[in-house]
Amino acid sequence: MDTKQKILSSAAELFMRYGIKSVSMDDIARELGISKKTLYQVVDNKAELIDEVIAQYLEGEECSIETIRKSATDSIEEMLLISAHVTQVMRQLRPATIYDLQKYHKSAWMRIEGHHQEHVYKVVSDNILAGIQQGLYREEVDADIIARLYVSKSFVLVDEKIFPLKDFHRDKLLLEFIYYHIHGIASAKGLEVLQKYKNQNTAITG
Repeated sequence: MDTKQKILSSAAELFMRYGIKSVSMDDIARELGISKKTLYQVVDNKAELIDEVIAQYLEGEECSIETIRKSATDSIEEMLLISAHVTQVMRQLRPATIYDLQKYHKSAWMRIEGHHQEHVYKVVSDNILAGIQQGLYREEVDADIIARLYVSKSFVLVDEKIFPLKDFHRDKLLLEFIYYHIHGIASAKGLEVLQKYKNQNTAITG
């Protein structure tokens, strides 16, 4: 692993654990055991570092989701596995990290939103079309509309005004959200398959 990669990985871990505002460039240099001079030879400032970390994170998420899609037996299992993956990621992410991005690093947050609107939309749209072909989703479901609804609703899950963390556990929110989504589009056969996964493998559904 080269120096830049080590810096990005360490910064990402610190940001996820403590939030972004509370982590300084000094903290990152100290964590890595390098000088600030070395750190600034790789990135010009903290904003650039955040952008680099976000870009790497989004690329990694695309790879993770693609691996999940290839491993899934059918469209319903695919959505359950993706939901389980997102749950694991969110467990590692402090609410302060999202808050800091939204308030202090809006360009980075907009990049996340843009990626979500494009990549997640495509994943969900493709999943719906495949599920219809597999007989698991109803034929009349409009993949474009439902995928857009899925993307827009998913942002609500991290909105503290609507779901304050003191009242709602993220694991529960994500699980209810994916069940809500699947129940809304599943055929009778699809509902049977969903129940089968609930019964067979609780790890998939949280």
